[in-house]
Amino acid sequence: MKDLRFAGRRWTPRRKCQASVIEGNDQVTGHIISTTIGGKNGEPKRTISYMAERVVGTGSFGIVFQAKCLETGETVAIKKVLQDRRYKNRELQLMRLMDHPNVVSLKHCFFSTTSKDELFLNLVMEYVPETMYRVLKHYSNVNQRMPLIYVKLYTYQIFRGLAYIHTVPGVSHRDVKPQNLLVDPLTHQVKLCDFGSAKVLVKGEANIAYICSRYYRAPELIFGATEYTTSIDIWSAGCVLAELLLGQPLFPGENAVDQLVEIIKVLGTPTREEIRCMNPSYTDFRFPQIKAHPWHKVFHKRMPPEAIDLASRLLQYSPSLRCTALEACSHPFFDELREPNVRLPNGRPLPPLFNFKQELSGASPELINRLIPEHVRRQTGLIFPHPAGTTGHFSLTSSFLARQKYGDFHCTKLLQI
Repeated sequence: MKDLRFAGRRWTPRRKCQASVIEGNDQVTGHIISTTIGGKNGEPKRTISYMAERVVGTGSFGIVFQAKCLETGETVAIKKVLQDRRYKNRELQLMRLMDHPNVVSLKHCFFSTTSKDELFLNLVMEYVPETMYRVLKHYSNVNQRMPLIYVKLYTYQIFRGLAYIHTVPGVSHRDVKPQNLLVDPLTHQVKLCDFGSAKVLVKGEANIAYICSRYYRAPELIFGATEYTTSIDIWSAGCVLAELLLGQPLFPGENAVDQLVEIIKVLGTPTREEIRCMNPSYTDFRFPQIKAHPWHKVFHKRMPPEAIDLASRLLQYSPSLRCTALEACSHPFFDELREPNVRLPNGRPLPPLFNFKQELSGASPELINRLIPEHVRRQTGLIFPHPAGTTGHFSLTSSFLARQKYGDFHCTKLLQI
C-alpha cells in the first residue's frame, strides 16, 4: 500500500494489513473463520482461526462480534462492515495510523464474501468488555451517581485519546459518545473506538454537517457548518463529562431543532458573533432571547467547582474558545490523578496516565509541566526547559488569558516551540 497523504503530511501506515478474502461467509456467530496473515517484510505467512462467539454491537455500519483465536485463546472484537468495491475503507486507513493506550488497536483485517457476492471488511481489534454507556446504565439502575474518581479517570483518558488523534494523524473522531468509549472494568482504562465516522479535517475543505450522534452534536454542526475543526470532539467530550456528573444526558434533544433548544436552555441564546464563529454563512438570527442558566445550578450543590469550570470551558458556542484536549488534561479537575499515592477505590493502581507520546509535540513547557506530575518527572529525569534557556515554568499574558484564567490554569492556544 502506498503512503497516505493527510493534511499536507505524509503518513506511513503503522501496521500493514494484508487482507485475504474468505468466500461464502454468510454466518455471524457459531462458526470458525480462518484467514492468512503475515507474508511481508520477511515475515512468514501463517493461518489464524477465530470462533465467532456472540454479537456485541449492531448499527447502520454493520455488526461487531466477540471471537476467540483458536491458536492463542485470545479474545478479540471483529467489526464486519459492508465494503463498496469501488472505494477504500477510510476507517481501516485511519486505524492503521494510530497507536495509543487510549485508542482501540487494530490487530489485522480480512475481507469476506457472502453467497450474494457481497464484500465485507472485517476489522480484528483488541477486545474491551465494557462501554461507558453500560457503566453509566449500571449506576443509573442502582440509583447512584458515578464516583467522582471514576469521572475524573474516565474523562481524563478521553481527552488523552483525543489529544493524540487530533495532534498526530490530525483526525476528528466525529462521533464521541458513551457507546463509543470502551472501559476495562479491571484496570479502568478507557479507549476510543468506532472510527467509522472519523476523518482527517483539512482546512478549506468542506465536510458533511450531519454527523455525530444528536445528544453530543456540537452547535456549529446544528447550524450547518461544513468547515469545522476537531473542536467538535471537544464539545462531545464535554457532553460526556456532564453526563457522567449528572447521570443523564445534558442536552437530550428529540430532533435537530430540539437539540438546539436544549443547548440554548443552558448556554442561553447565542450572540450574532457566536453564530458567526460557528458558521459564517448562517444568516437567520431569529431566536428567542434566553438568558444563560448559571452552570452551578446545572449541577447539584456539592459538585466541585473545578468540575463545573471544566464543563463550562468545553461547552462554549465559539469553537475557538473551547479548550484543546491537551489543555483539558491539565485542568485542576484532574489534579487528584496527578497525586503520587492516588489509587482506585479497590486499592489497585491507576492505569498509566502520563506516558505521553507524540501528542506533546508543540506543547509549551508550562503546559507540559502541568500535565506531567513532579514525582513522575523525578522518576524519569524529565526536564522541560524555558524557551529562553532556563528551566521551570514561564508565564503567558494576554487579554485572552485574563478572560480565561482559573486559578493557575490557563485555557490558551499551545505555543509552537
